[in-house]
Amino acid sequence: MLFWILVAALTAALAVILLYPLLRGAKAADNIRAGEAAVYRDQLRELDRDLDGGLITPEEADYARAEIGRRLIAVSADEPAETPKPARHHRFTEAFVLLVLPVLGLCLYLTTGRPDLPSQPLEARLENPGNDVAVLITKAERHLAEKPDDGKGWDVLAPIYFRTMRVSDAQVAYRNAIRLLGPSPVRLDGLAETLMAVSDGVVTEEARQVLEQSLTLQPDNPRARFYIALSMEQAGRPDEARQAFEALAKQSPSDAPWLPLVNQHIAMNGGAPAGANPVAPGANPATPGNPTQQDVAAAENMSAGDRQQMIRGMVESLDAKLSEDPNNFEGWVRLVRSYAVLNDKDRAAGALKRGLAAFPPAGEEGRQLLALARELGIATEGATQ
Repeated sequence: MLFWILVAALTAALAVILLYPLLRGAKAADNIRAGEAAVYRDQLRELDRDLDGGLITPEEADYARAEIGRRLIAVSADEPAETPKPARHHRFTEAFVLLVLPVLGLCLYLTTGRPDLPSQPLEARLENPGNDVAVLITKAERHLAEKPDDGKGWDVLAPIYFRTMRVSDAQVAYRNAIRLLGPSPVRLDGLAETLMAVSDGVVTEEARQVLEQSLTLQPDNPRARFYIALSMEQAGRPDEARQAFEALAKQSPSDAPWLPLVNQHIAMNGGAPAGANPVAPGANPATPGNPTQQDVAAAENMSAGDRQQMIRGMVESLDAKLSEDPNNFEGWVRLVRSYAVLNDKDRAAGALKRGLAAFPPAGEEGRQLLALARELGIATEGATQ
């Protein structure tokens, strides 16, 4: 009952606030004109007092009286002959505010709300957060505020921060987890990814050092090896990058999910994709962006220039296929990354915008596209409009 009383009181207060300008609008204009006329009448009386006191001459008084009288007549002419009636549109507006708006709000609440549920304060929600990520983060942050030396808490919170695009907080969490629990490949790789996200996808020197530390703990760590190869590619050392990507491809299982991406970078740095078929088993070979066996065989016998031209043709073909069928998330990821590696940032930004039109930023796929853009240094301003 108390809830509905509060709702009614808030609705009434809102109606008064919305109606107040409508009710006083006409009176305000009349009050202004009446005030001006009163000022001019006072000036006439003051003029007579100045004349009687000898402060001005009769000629000056006549001239001033004529000017004041002219202004008084102009103001009086603007006054309506009778009291104006309220505008009809104001009546309709008042009826809408008083009746229709509250009814619409009530219907909306009864349709989408849950008035049958009791109110649940924050403390109760923290006890049983369910799948609410925001409440989970709040609960973890409260726990760590009381126990900042809980390394496991930082270890759990760091990837959650990163997935929710709170990159700076994720970086702090990874550093705390490493300090308290010691370095591990997962923590070091996570820290390196936060450093790259802050630098718009560039593998900085600090990120490279973190990745090399990860490789000392796990020499066959594919994620660290991929990013180190990417740093060579970004530094303009395509031969070293190609060799690093080829070494990663050789060590990777044939069904490794990252192998198609590695093969793509091998091709873009002037090499031939490893294996007869870079598409992972179980994947659809017809999926836009996956090179066919014929493409791989042809690339092995081409010069570096011809191979680069073939790659550009494949990227343009992928672009055309996605224009016809935009509901292919993996295709958009490949297209954005391909244009970025080809150093065509304008087309990469255009592909990002088109991909976000098919997979809005509010969804998981859209967030992944934005994260990829930041990783590759592609501007995201205006891409979500």
